[in-house]
Amino acid sequence: MARYAYKALAPDGKEVRGKIEAATVKGAMATLVERELDVVSLKERKSILKYEITRKKLKLSDVMHVSRQLAAFTKAGVPLPDALQVIEEEAPDKTMRKVLGAVRGELRTGESLSSALRPYESLFPLFYVDMIRAAELAGTLDKVLADMAGYIERDIEARQKIKSALTYPAVIFVASIATVIVLATFVLPRFKTFFAEFDAQLPLPTRMLIAFIDFFTAWWWAVAGGFLFLFLGLAALVKTGWGRRQRDRALLKLPLIGELIRFAIVERFCRLLAAMMEAGVPLPEAMSVLAEGTSNVVFRDGMLEIREAMLRGEGLAKPMGASGLFPGAMVQMVRVGEDTGTLDEQLENASAYYGHELEYKVKRLTTLFEPAVILLMGLAVGFVAIALVSAMYGIYSQVGT
Repeated sequence: MARYAYKALAPDGKEVRGKIEAATVKGAMATLVERELDVVSLKERKSILKYEITRKKLKLSDVMHVSRQLAAFTKAGVPLPDALQVIEEEAPDKTMRKVLGAVRGELRTGESLSSALRPYESLFPLFYVDMIRAAELAGTLDKVLADMAGYIERDIEARQKIKSALTYPAVIFVASIATVIVLATFVLPRFKTFFAEFDAQLPLPTRMLIAFIDFFTAWWWAVAGGFLFLFLGLAALVKTGWGRRQRDRALLKLPLIGELIRFAIVERFCRLLAAMMEAGVPLPEAMSVLAEGTSNVVFRDGMLEIREAMLRGEGLAKPMGASGLFPGAMVQMVRVGEDTGTLDEQLENASAYYGHELEYKVKRLTTLFEPAVILLMGLAVGFVAIALVSAMYGIYSQVGT
């Protein structure tokens, strides 16, 4: 018998968590269904000795390729176990091969794909297994797999754009810091010794820089300890619910960055909710999955409150507007979708719009960030250069006098 931890929705809509013992995942699922529970997640609780698969997340690129290949095989009518065997042989990642092998074994015993994936759902994006389960019920597995592959690909592209945009400023920052360290550590002390030999007074910029370096040379351990203590203190505070909520609330209020974070969450929310609705996932269950998958606690709490309001019959647009978290234009599009019965289409339109807005805001932020970094590093390097040049002119004038 194996132990399974589950999260489910009771008939009254309340979330229920607990553990259950069963011989297989299918048996555990059947027991929960008999209790009239709508299972949201079901994970096997293994001891450390039983772990055969590392608990790290699978690479998004690997999940994308497997989803796309499996969609093609399913559309062509190839049985899932055979398709997974072919994909498993070609998968470059060891963890992915182990997952596919285990899932293939479960499929041959009569399990569905979603049930076979359920013990490993922590390795996949949060929405992945729930969408596959809904697709199996609706008979659209090939289409949903292709849609998820497309979504993951867009997610990867967005992350790569942000990384590429920040690469140049990061290189400038590192190079400038290295230049300042070399000049201040190796060049400036030689000037200090040289001036001492001539009993000459150093210029003010040079004295300021030397005093700064001497302070850090003597008290570097105290400065490093202070920063370490501050970092560990903040990290411990963020681990608490209150600290994390305050951090996320502060991030949303930051100029430029806060708006960027908000638009990123809104774009992902619209795209995923549209995909899950199209796959046949019930709206309250989809909201629960999206809330669990949101890293920002403020938005997570807001989504859970929206879900509770939906269960009370208030619809989606009204509680979204009352939360104050979502842009007014998006709330209006959702309201139109509810009135016309085209909510999934309106969410797709909203995700496309906010996707473009997010890309524009990323470009704007990096456009402002690059000159700011260059200016800041230029001031630091320039101050060191002025300190050195003024020292050279100072020694010549004082020796000449």
